[in-house]
Amino acid sequence: MADLEGKGEAKQFYPEVEARQEAFFLKGSGALDWGMQNRLARIFNPASGRTVMLAIDHGYFQGPTTGLERVDLNIVPLLPYANALMLTRGMLRSTIPSAFGGGVVLRASGGPSILKELSNEQLAVDIEDCVRLNVAAMAVQVFVGGEFESQTIHNLTRLVDAGNRYGIVTLGVTAVGKAMTRDARYLRLACRISAELGAQVVKTYYVEEGFETVTASCPVPVVMAGGKKIAELDALKMAYNAISQGAAGVDMGRNIFQSDAPAAMIQAVGKVVHESMKPEQAYEFYQTLRHEKKGVEAGAGR
Repeated sequence: MADLEGKGEAKQFYPEVEARQEAFFLKGSGALDWGMQNRLARIFNPASGRTVMLAIDHGYFQGPTTGLERVDLNIVPLLPYANALMLTRGMLRSTIPSAFGGGVVLRASGGPSILKELSNEQLAVDIEDCVRLNVAAMAVQVFVGGEFESQTIHNLTRLVDAGNRYGIVTLGVTAVGKAMTRDARYLRLACRISAELGAQVVKTYYVEEGFETVTASCPVPVVMAGGKKIAELDALKMAYNAISQGAAGVDMGRNIFQSDAPAAMIQAVGKVVHESMKPEQAYEFYQTLRHEKKGVEAGAGR
C-alpha cells in the first residue's frame, strides 16, 4: 500500500467542503446515465449548451447531392468547425477521418428513395454497429401524419429501447412531407410525440410564427433543421431566430455545403449559435472570411 511506505496517513479530506455534484447542462437530460450524458456532451458544446451539427446524410435517399459529390474534398475540411456530424455509416467508414473528435450522429433509418413514398422507412442499422462505430447518437425519421406514420414511430421506439441499453442517444427527426402542414401546431405535435416516446433530442424545422411554443412544449432539446438552400444572410437570420426562441442549436446541411464559401459559412453559423452574434454581424464575418480566402487563392495562383 502506497500510504504505508513512509508517507503517513492521508489527510486531505476537506470535511468542511460539501461534496460537489454538477448538474448536467442540457434540458431534460439530468436523469440520463453517465455514458449518455457524455455522448450528449460530444454533440452539444457544454460552454454554450448548443450545437452546430453538419448534416450530410442526404445521399441515403437522394444520391449524390449538389455539394456532396466529393465528401472527402468538400466536407472533411469543414470538420474542425462542426460540433457534430450527421451522416450514414457508409460515408463514415469510407471517408471521415477517425481522428474526428466531434459527435457522430448516425442515420439509422432508411429504405425508399426519392422515387418512392419516403415515409415507408425501416431501421437500417443494427445497434451493435453503432457501438462499433462509437457514435454519439442515432437519427431516425418520424413521419407524423404520413402514410406510414405508425411504422416510423415504431422505428423510433425500437431505436430508443436499443439506445437505452447501450447508452446511445436517439435523435428523432420530424419529417415534413409534401402533404403535411409546416406550422407550429404540427411541429408541436410531432416534436412532443418524439420526446414522449423517448427521443433524447428532436430535430425539426423553423417556422416564423409560434416556434417558441414548439421549443417550450418539448421537454428535450430541439435542434433546428436547415432545410433548403437560401441566401446566406437569410440562413443566419433563421438560425438566430431559432436560437433566440429556444432551439439548442442547428443541424444545417445545404445552407453550409452549398454556400459559395462553406468554411466561412459554418464559422459564421457558429458565431450565431454559440455567441448569439446578430445575423448582420455574422454575415459581415462570413464576408470577411470569404474575401480572405479569395485573396489567398489569388496569391497562390500568381
